[in-house]
Amino acid sequence: MPLDKKTLLTTVKEAKSKSKERKFTQSVDLILDIKELDMKAPEGRIQQIVELPHVTGKPNKICVFATGELALKARKSKADIVIEKAELEGIYGKKKQLRKLGNTYDVFIAEAPLMPLVGKTFGPVLGPRGKLPIPVPPNVDISEVIKKHRKTVMIRMRNQPIIQCQIGTEDMKDEELADNIQAVLRFLDGKLKRGLKNIKFLFIKTSMGTPVKIKP
Repeated sequence: MPLDKKTLLTTVKEAKSKSKERKFTQSVDLILDIKELDMKAPEGRIQQIVELPHVTGKPNKICVFATGELALKARKSKADIVIEKAELEGIYGKKKQLRKLGNTYDVFIAEAPLMPLVGKTFGPVLGPRGKLPIPVPPNVDISEVIKKHRKTVMIRMRNQPIIQCQIGTEDMKDEELADNIQAVLRFLDGKLKRGLKNIKFLFIKTSMGTPVKIKP
């Protein structure tokens, strides 16, 4: 399976051309069919955050669980929402509110001492969504953490040897989309037992467009 940028650029252009104009900005997804994989083995349970070179047209919305100075710094760093301990305790067991938060935000970052409470409160909601909170120490540079996670993507494989992830939006430059695809492929090259040889098929598609196969 190729990693060269020229091939990826050609496929990105074709995927965009096969997508009709919509009244909204479509996402661009990467879909991979993995072969020769034991789904019961650890390699069949991939779930990892990968940082992309470029922020997508829809940067991740970030929720931070923090107290005191870290909470203050998170707000100054423009986290989309900051939930402190008292509020966290107040929403425990409120399933509707927890589900809404779980669906609204893409990345959850938690001050390490709050992790037991965060897990107890949000675990049943975030676990199935593949959005388990990322623990950070109280003295972390939260602005850098937020900046990094604006452009991360979850690479996840469950039950079937299929991976689908958003690598951008149709209004991004073709070169940026190709760079983001390469980042995902490099991760899988190091994660899969046979590297990219474990990839049977690879497609690029817009939200409402036709999948386009990457040709070796």
